[in-house]
Amino acid sequence: MANKIRLAFAGGDYEIIRALKEGSVEADGIELVVLTAHGPRERHWRMARNLEYDVCEFNVGAYFMARARNVAITAIPVFLHRRFRHGFAFVNVKSGIKTPKDLIGKRVGGTNFQPAGNIWLRGILEEHYGVPHKSITWVVDRSEDVEFTPPPGLKIEMIPPDKSMDTMLAEGEIPAMINPYIPRPIVSGDERVTRLFPDYKEVEREYFRQTGIFPIMHVTAIKQEIVDKYPWAAVSLVKAFEKAKQVCYQRVVNPRVVPLAWFSHQWNEEHKVLGPDPWVYGLGEANRKNLGTIMRYCHQQGLIDRERSLEELFVDTDPGDAGGDEGHY
Repeated sequence: MANKIRLAFAGGDYEIIRALKEGSVEADGIELVVLTAHGPRERHWRMARNLEYDVCEFNVGAYFMARARNVAITAIPVFLHRRFRHGFAFVNVKSGIKTPKDLIGKRVGGTNFQPAGNIWLRGILEEHYGVPHKSITWVVDRSEDVEFTPPPGLKIEMIPPDKSMDTMLAEGEIPAMINPYIPRPIVSGDERVTRLFPDYKEVEREYFRQTGIFPIMHVTAIKQEIVDKYPWAAVSLVKAFEKAKQVCYQRVVNPRVVPLAWFSHQWNEEHKVLGPDPWVYGLGEANRKNLGTIMRYCHQQGLIDRERSLEELFVDTDPGDAGGDEGHY
């Protein structure tokens, strides 16, 4: 098409978008510039504060917060990052913390309050393990992506600038940590730190069996002005992301592509548990439950003033309602 619109998309360097990045899959009517050099912290901050990208993989909690503050963005139902969270709760082995309820009354570290992984795990601990989020003092080491005032009873404190959260955990200055990343003591095998759920993989599997939720971390946000001016662009993007994902699935099913000895076994095992399309896009029943759950957690944790309908928050990209494949341009 001669008159394509040029859009900059910022996201993680994932296998499921490789075909878009390399250009073997294109979005109809769009020249998509794929930017993957920015890490999630930088990407989310720049989008939340300055709307620096046309399209952006964006923390789902920050997205709900931005919409509650009337930031001029919307989202398409493309979810590029999901992750189970039970394996991201860490404790100092001398803290005496053996069960989730032992966290009550403690100071618990983390990057900041708003990462989607932290929202999910706080919500899971409260809903499934009886650990009220306000019963904990949340210790953070950085500012939030979206500015907010903690509601009454929510305790958040910043560590001194000369301190390291990972070191504080290893040395017992904080007894526990809930984090979107795996801390250095775990990576290096430091025996002073362990996971709250040592058998986290099985715990996460059971969580999925009970809830059907493979937690969505990020949505794909798009500037509202683009949707208003080019209403067909959202559908075009969703179709392209879906096609790129299917190309990925076809590529990685070949065990020679991935340098893991038991990759095929793991691939088949995950499909038995999660189904044939764990990264499913759209607003089907499973994704509605997924998004509704973290929206409820965001409201419960004081990040948004009310729960909103998904119809308010996502562009309707059902091709059946978009007039088919022709006539958008």
